[in-house]
Amino acid sequence: MLRYLPFLLVLALWIYAFVDCLNTPDDEVRHLPKAAWLIVILLFGEVLVGPVAWLLTGRVRQGYADGPAPSRRGDATAARWVAPDDNPEFLKSLDERDTLDKDDDPRHD
Repeated sequence: MLRYLPFLLVLALWIYAFVDCLNTPDDEVRHLPKAAWLIVILLFGEVLVGPVAWLLTGRVRQGYADGPAPSRRGDATAARWVAPDDNPEFLKSLDERDTLDKDDDPRHD
């Protein structure tokens, strides 16, 4: 079973690079057109040249050491997604809904 591991790792990297290239917006692809990158990944995937080239040079890097990269579409201080249990607005809406449910429930009279 262990002898299949290198093949499976290469296949996983190949698939990851291909899907990542497909999902990357055209304005974030560097050095070659997106279609050319897809061909490079497919043709040279078995020897890891295509996927590694895509991951290292083909796309814009998206992270900084001190946090997420600022969005190009909006302000750098744009609202980020917050988990529901950390979102004060969501928790407030739950409290309001709970209060309304208790007012409408005849068992609490």
